Amino acid sequence: MLNTYSNGSADSFKIAVFLFKWRKTLLFIGLSAAVISAIVSSPLIITPLYKSTLIMYPATGNSVSKSLIAETDNQREDLLEYGSDEQTEQLMQILNSNRIRDKVINKFNLSAHYGISPGSRYYHSTLYYRYNCNISFRRTNFMAVKVTVLDRDPQMAADIANQIADYVDSVKFDMQKERAMQGFKIVEAEYMAKQKELDTMEDSLTRIRNLGVQDYESQAQMLNRQLAKEIAAGNTRAIQNLEDRLKVLAMYGGAYVSLSEKLLNEMKQLSFIKARYDEAKMDATYVIPQKFVVEKAIKAERKSYPIIWIIVLLSTIGSLLTAMLVIALVEKYPLVIRNLNQIADAGTSKK
Repeated sequence: MLNTYSNGSADSFKIAVFLFKWRKTLLFIGLSAAVISAIVSSPLIITPLYKSTLIMYPATGNSVSKSLIAETDNQREDLLEYGSDEQTEQLMQILNSNRIRDKVINKFNLSAHYGISPGSRYYHSTLYYRYNCNISFRRTNFMAVKVTVLDRDPQMAADIANQIADYVDSVKFDMQKERAMQGFKIVEAEYMAKQKELDTMEDSLTRIRNLGVQDYESQAQMLNRQLAKEIAAGNTRAIQNLEDRLKVLAMYGGAYVSLSEKLLNEMKQLSFIKARYDEAKMDATYVIPQKFVVEKAIKAERKSYPIIWIIVLLSTIGSLLTAMLVIALVEKYPLVIRNLNQIADAGTSKK
């Protein structure tokens, strides 16, 4: 143990002697590295970037009708409830989609902002690479989504992040609109056909009513009682009139009753279809927010990249370690050459 301590002390002493011997060289190299790295990381060489972040949660309700006019609690979706893990993954997919990317690129003219010529050979590849480097999306530990935007213009960084959140609603609505419109057209066709059928039935009932059949059961009872009275009184003219009316009632009464019952059932079906029609129309027409923005992006006051002091510190340490290694090799070089020559001479003498 004593030997180990002695060896450690000897090694420390050698290192101290080595550093003292080469102190001026190492000091010059360290200062030079610090100055050069400070210049290289300055705004003259590296464009500073400002960071803006936005945090949002997905909404659980995708359907306007189910959130607002669903008939039962089982069908109704809470408009104010945060989305689940599945909705968070869906939101991430939408944010990483080409729809969002292309809208942002066109809105802020990022090709010109990044200095990428549309006529360049790798225009799209370069533009998308810059976009992915400066704009990122990450899921947080609390099932929220964090949007991070880096840009040389702090206001533009905040505007891009906030605009991306706004695009979530429009992009998701556009994705669902085609399907919603197809569903709406199907329900609309069924609703119109049922309405037309009801109109035809009501026209038929109107014609029957014009013939004198207003309410088959009550009319039949009333006419039969009146006929009995007129027969007892011997009123021939009244009897003939009542018999004619009973003939009409007998001829069209069955159709009247059948149409009335069928019309009642069809009106119930129409009411059900009308509710579906209103829901489909609402889903195909109106947009509700698909996310909750917890923290909007604001203009950054300080740059996020590059961090000059970290670059200077790491560059200086790296330069000093490299210099020490090179100096140590140079110092040991004659000894290494001598040992190699001895080994070569020993090998020759053996031969």
